[in-house]
Amino acid sequence: MSDSDFMHPIAKLDHAHVWHPFTQMRDWLAREPIVITEGKGAVLRDLRGREYIDANASIWTNLHGHCHPKINAAIRRQLTRISHSSALGFANQPASLLARDLVESANKPFVGASNATRLDRVFFSDDGSTSMEVALKLAYQFSKRTGHPNPKFLSLDSAYHGDTIGAVSLGHIDLFHKAYSGLLFKSDKALSPYCYRCPFNRAKPERADARQWRRCKWECVSRVESAFARQKKRGNPYAAFIFEPLMQGAAGMIPQPAGWLAKVAAIAREHGTRLIADEVMTGFGRTGCIPSPENPLHSISHFASHKEGVQPDFLCVAKGLTGGYLPMAATLTTGEVFDAFLGEYEEFKTFFHGHSFTGNQLGSAASLASLEILNSNASMQSRQRLERALSSELNSLWNLPNVGDIRQVGLVAGIELVRDWRTREPFLVNERAGIRVCEAMSKRGVLTRPVGNVIVILPPYCVTDKQARHIVAALRDAIDEQLGE
Repeated sequence: MSDSDFMHPIAKLDHAHVWHPFTQMRDWLAREPIVITEGKGAVLRDLRGREYIDANASIWTNLHGHCHPKINAAIRRQLTRISHSSALGFANQPASLLARDLVESANKPFVGASNATRLDRVFFSDDGSTSMEVALKLAYQFSKRTGHPNPKFLSLDSAYHGDTIGAVSLGHIDLFHKAYSGLLFKSDKALSPYCYRCPFNRAKPERADARQWRRCKWECVSRVESAFARQKKRGNPYAAFIFEPLMQGAAGMIPQPAGWLAKVAAIAREHGTRLIADEVMTGFGRTGCIPSPENPLHSISHFASHKEGVQPDFLCVAKGLTGGYLPMAATLTTGEVFDAFLGEYEEFKTFFHGHSFTGNQLGSAASLASLEILNSNASMQSRQRLERALSSELNSLWNLPNVGDIRQVGLVAGIELVRDWRTREPFLVNERAGIRVCEAMSKRGVLTRPVGNVIVILPPYCVTDKQARHIVAALRDAIDEQLGE
């Protein structure tokens, strides 16, 4: 009998009809997939009854755990009224309330906020890619309408900002983007602050986060400054500088050393360039809490940019916006940008962009409930506890020779696997080191996905200390099994 004879009927249907994202389908079709049927808190269950800890928050989206009673109740209440009506020509109550709450959250006082730009307009869309597409188009048109007819954009090396054509044009990961090169416009790139593999880092590897043992002269900042200087000589300042604050996700969980973002944001401001913060992954508390001096159980801000005292002109959010329940996104921007699109009907200064499910009531209701949870004392305590627990457990991995770098920012971590930590030699792509380790983790009851040779740990905020220990123990054993001598 073949393996297919033992395959579950639902798995067979998946193999027969479903095309999965970012997946080599030849490999996928070679084995029965894990078919998820239920979730409660941080635990997922498949149709064969096996349980797993969701260690990547269902692709970085789930904040508070699966089947959360408060979000479930909010969606049920909204279902008794209406699930969706068009935002083209009509307003609705949940989206209006959510826009108010997002504006309030984005403008909370933070260190360096005294002269901060105020974000008071919200454009809703569907996902991270579309939130970035909105920011790009708004920045492009705003630049043209304020005297710069040929807008150009600067982003970081290894940047990933989504899969729509505009968002792809801002990205610089050849593996993802070169297949579409003929469709893209050109954007410039600056050196990413990847301390572990920085060509300017003169220190030898140590058993610690590379941001701690680096020896450099902030060449990564100088390179950004040089890019702005070159563009200034051309007489055409950049329309926008695009970045993921504190940590680049799809690049391989690359963290920025403290102070980097504040420095490059100041350079951009000096050159009259607006800032687009891609907080699709980093937003809503993912990079850790900023406790209020008055009340340590309240967070000053839920956004990574604010931890460096930076307020962008465009703030893009998605993923965790609804708590990971429904596809929804938002782009926040300033009154100045909004005003540039005001005019008489016949002037056609309208922002010609939209989505069928923009500001839909179900997504808005889920988002309102998620923000309420996020603002609670209980959530703040849970996130602070989990951040400490993850840090403590991850430290135990430094004694593994195949662990080169452990990079944690708040409640997200990347563990870079190497052939030998002393040389930092990477595994070859065809060795599938990251995938093999994650497959071995799944057999130990933990689900996550790698980014190349980097194992991502990005759990829901409800993960307990015991579950955190299980996640890291499964990772340790999987590395030993797959890569150890």
